[in-house]
Amino acid sequence: MYGYQGLGNLSAYGIGSAYTWSYILVLVCFFAALIASSRVKSVYAKYDEYKASKGLTAEQAAQKVLDYYGITNVSIQHIPGELSDNFNPKTNIISLSDSTYGHSSIAAIGVACHEAGHAAQHAQGYVPIKVRNAIIPVCNIGSAAGIPLALIGIFLNISGLVYFGLILYAFVALFQFVTLPVELDASHRALKVIDETKMLEGNEYTGARKVLTAAAMTYVVAVATALANLLRFIIVFLGNNRRSS
Repeated sequence: MYGYQGLGNLSAYGIGSAYTWSYILVLVCFFAALIASSRVKSVYAKYDEYKASKGLTAEQAAQKVLDYYGITNVSIQHIPGELSDNFNPKTNIISLSDSTYGHSSIAAIGVACHEAGHAAQHAQGYVPIKVRNAIIPVCNIGSAAGIPLALIGIFLNISGLVYFGLILYAFVALFQFVTLPVELDASHRALKVIDETKMLEGNEYTGARKVLTAAAMTYVVAVATALANLLRFIIVFLGNNRRSS
């Protein structure tokens, strides 16, 4: 009896146990995220030591991906930072960071080609990336206001506001869910061009694939974390809503 005394009626609904397990799941995802992040850094560091035998730099490799897909309106620039590489569809610019631009390592080439893969997605109207871009405004609102609105709803005993806040926050999880296939597809496009154009061969290609696979795992964990947090908030807020009703 003592174990759930502070949760009141939650145990009667079986919510107390779910509440505990949801926190355990969030912690598991948290540590998985740390492991995935550490894995990316270690794999990148390993293959950053190996230079491509053909001497291509990362920006040259990215340009080859653009050429493969017939993309002529995208430029490549250098930006400061470490692994802050990105593609901006509004400006049609691939930005390669200090750790990538000008480097001819297997890791740098893999990352640069991945960003060019995103440019190819936009050029070809890849549906998941359109969906992701469409929900970004709602996601930003949900990330900033979803949980505060749910808390206000509990405080004012307005269940509709609680549900509305949770629905807004659910878009954060949806964004992570849609991001996963987008990132996997960008890597697939990159590796396809790397293989078919023979930019990297044999062990070099394998190294680039390992770098992009390690990076992809961070997105898998991000999806799991977002869903775990959403589940936790649903259990907490709906549990409180039941207690107050």
